[in-house]
Amino acid sequence: MYSADASNYRRVPIGVVAPVDEEDVAVAVALCHAHDVPLMPRGAGTSIGGQAVNTAVVLDFSRHMTRILEIDPQARTARVQPGVVLDRLRAAAQPHGLTFGPDPSTHNRCTLGGMIGNNACGSHSVAWGKTVDNVHAMDVLTYRGERLSLGTGQAAGRIPDALRELGGRYADTVRSSFPDLTRRVSGYNLDQLLPENGFDLAKALVGTEGTCATMLAATVRLVESPPVRALAVLGFPDAYLAADHVMPIRELGPLTIEGMDAGLIAALRASRPNETASRMLPAGAGWLYVETGGATRAEAVAAADAVVTAMKPYGPSSLVVSEPARMRALWRIREDGAGIVTRSPDGGEAYPGWEDAAVPPERFGAYLREFDALLTRHGRRGAYYGHFGDGCLHVRLDFDLLTTGGVAGFRAFMEDAADLAVAHGGSLSGEHGDGVARAELLPRMYPPEVIGAFEEFKAVWDPDDRMNPERVVRPAKLDDDLRVFVGMPTLRDEPELAFAHDRGSFTRATRRCLGVGKCISASGGVMCPSYRATGEEMHSTRGRARLLFEMASGDVITGGWDSPEVGEALDLCLSCKGCKSDCPVGVDMAAYKTEYLAQRFRGKRRPASHYSMGALPRWMGLVGRLPAGAVAALNAAARSPLAAVAKRLGGIDPQRSIPPIAPTPFTRSASPARRRLALRFRKATMLPPQGGNVAFLNQGGGNSAGTRGRVLLWPDTFTNHFDPAVAADAVAVLESLGYTVEIPPRDVCCGLTWTSTGQVDTARRVLRRSLRTIEPWLLAGVPVVGLEPSCTAALRSDAGELLPDEPLVAVLPERVRTFAELLAGHVDELRGAVASPGRKALVQVHCHQHAELGTEADRAVMAALGIDAEVLDSGCCGLAGNFGFEKGHYEVSMACAERVLLPAVRAAAPDVEVLADGFSCRTQLRQAGTREPVHLATLAARALQVGTARS
Repeated sequence: MYSADASNYRRVPIGVVAPVDEEDVAVAVALCHAHDVPLMPRGAGTSIGGQAVNTAVVLDFSRHMTRILEIDPQARTARVQPGVVLDRLRAAAQPHGLTFGPDPSTHNRCTLGGMIGNNACGSHSVAWGKTVDNVHAMDVLTYRGERLSLGTGQAAGRIPDALRELGGRYADTVRSSFPDLTRRVSGYNLDQLLPENGFDLAKALVGTEGTCATMLAATVRLVESPPVRALAVLGFPDAYLAADHVMPIRELGPLTIEGMDAGLIAALRASRPNETASRMLPAGAGWLYVETGGATRAEAVAAADAVVTAMKPYGPSSLVVSEPARMRALWRIREDGAGIVTRSPDGGEAYPGWEDAAVPPERFGAYLREFDALLTRHGRRGAYYGHFGDGCLHVRLDFDLLTTGGVAGFRAFMEDAADLAVAHGGSLSGEHGDGVARAELLPRMYPPEVIGAFEEFKAVWDPDDRMNPERVVRPAKLDDDLRVFVGMPTLRDEPELAFAHDRGSFTRATRRCLGVGKCISASGGVMCPSYRATGEEMHSTRGRARLLFEMASGDVITGGWDSPEVGEALDLCLSCKGCKSDCPVGVDMAAYKTEYLAQRFRGKRRPASHYSMGALPRWMGLVGRLPAGAVAALNAAARSPLAAVAKRLGGIDPQRSIPPIAPTPFTRSASPARRRLALRFRKATMLPPQGGNVAFLNQGGGNSAGTRGRVLLWPDTFTNHFDPAVAADAVAVLESLGYTVEIPPRDVCCGLTWTSTGQVDTARRVLRRSLRTIEPWLLAGVPVVGLEPSCTAALRSDAGELLPDEPLVAVLPERVRTFAELLAGHVDELRGAVASPGRKALVQVHCHQHAELGTEADRAVMAALGIDAEVLDSGCCGLAGNFGFEKGHYEVSMACAERVLLPAVRAAAPDVEVLADGFSCRTQLRQAGTREPVHLATLAARALQVGTARS
């Protein structure tokens, strides 16, 4: 799992140490020194140049050394351990009106130690500079065990004396050879040894990429953070013109000047069809984000308006945004850029490498034009984004890293690109460091004397050359250790699922993860619940993806589909699908787990839970035919000592309760309110199973009183057999709006329980049979309304993976609607019909809805119903279908729920409803002993006084 970072490179480490404190670090370093073993400090592992992978002992500071030791508001400094995540520091400084200026797009998972190692920058470098500009002091440990406290001034000792002599000897060479550039990150900071810069050894060590010493703690500067911000978005005809106009904007003193190209937006829309933020962008094919700040919103907006006014003579379209939610949505496009552009709209792969060169911002437009010409000469394509205000370009390119000839072309391009950046007075790296990708090219940027000085600088700190060797000086070749080329798959690549977005290849899918690490963030979104519960890399989306990649390549993990390492990591994957939408690259670990389980258990005995919960719709179909008394007996047995036997046989965790089954399924309810539905059911059975009698349907079979046409309600297993009142409420609401509600002539199922347990053949049969059942409605254009988010999402997305050649699958995304999506077309009518507005609700969004369906319609409907809704950013509830019921998963399941969801529910006032459309979410809440949760259909029925509310 530590063999790759976010770069193109791969090296398997010797071992990994997660030190708890400084003494642990000292012992680990001493042992490495005693045995002459290379050593590499590591933060979040998101480095893009390859500097965070090596054949060395890895010191992983992100696990335990994560404390903020002190914040001094008067001095505007903070003292931190190397594993502190940037967002934690910013949150701690915020009450004092302060922040740490540099803010890479990985701010919610990158560590201060990693930022110092790379000399990270981020979008606010226009205002606050690079990390080197914000480091005050450091405590470090050398490979030979020397401890030093570094800063400015006249330090004495072997290392300071040697560096003072080195700085004096190379002073004139450094002054004449280092480019005058705010974004020079390549090479060592020899300029900090000069007397005019105060002989600052702490700053000199910034950006050394772990090649000189190990950081134990650092004191960093904090800057005043404007309490309110606004965002001016400028749309230009292309990225060149956007780059041409950064200098006038810089004169206005903004906080950021970020840029994007149309290619990034195209990749975003291809990978996330449901995203809406890009629709807010003003017209154009190249955009600038200009952030401004102020003491008040009016002041921040006025500064943003001033940017728009100054740009008016140049003709860009514009938008000014000050609402925090809209600003976050727009910023997410830019922050996810590194992942978004790794896949082109046609599914092609793109890679870093020539990732972040920087040139003087006044030359940026010219550089972009020549860079595009260079791409054309080499037959390459890429999408831009980056820190345009500082002349720093980020781009992912469609290198061919799968063939020997392609790798040779990669080298040729890198060499030519380096020469182009240098010709414009630029730096090979403007943010992400040299690592493997660019260190070999440093002689194209610096004269031989400077390269020699770099070697001497490292030798002063690390005479044994054991600190992250072959990085920056005496580097490995840029086309060695390429993880795609080296890790070519040996596994037979004939997947069970379609993997349409990866051109039908499972191994290609395992290459999706480039290690940007959004899955190891501590908050926000859904991904990755098991990592947040355990803190273990192997339980992150990234860790699992790397293990699957290694399994496919067969180099280190040699057991193929039977590999215990992979099985252990995937065991705690909740199949929540959070990664499918939260991961910038669109890794779908739920699909990968399905494929793994399908292949691993092909022709073999499966875990008990696959036969019990994986086949739940089959068992419920049998139970649904029993009389109510027999069902009551089953429920009683589930509460008796017999339950322990049933749970043991079914692979259910003993701490779980078996949910009670409804006495009568919704589809055969005998209550007066549902007799009409039973009549519709019987009439529907007159339809030929292949759907030949569409004319009958068009006559409105069922309730002729419907004035808005017909809808087909999808009676999923969970709603039908466990919560039938939800379906009754949905019918009542839809009929109150004038719809004729129909149900299929026999039980239907999306196959999700079989899919999630890897029983793909059965899932296909079940889904195909269900599609044949509802074929007449699909062909007639009747909306199919789902009540269970996981089943609705499965019809809209998973169906294509199971039955890619089935014609009916192609119409499902258009025909299948959530209950909220149908109601969203009637918000005015709902608003006028609400009998008692003013209800309050906490809303737990189902993971599959978050990943596949979105919540815009739900928010609109709740507002129309007069519901004051707080949509929790709580992540997965932890039950996730069968996951939380499976033996051995209870603790992780509850840890997921206890992060945000359960504390929020406990803290809510008694009159606040808890809305959870997912049956899993409702079951988790019920079994946790909190109040009874409700479905949106029930809340709507209460607001309109129909359905169970009327009864």
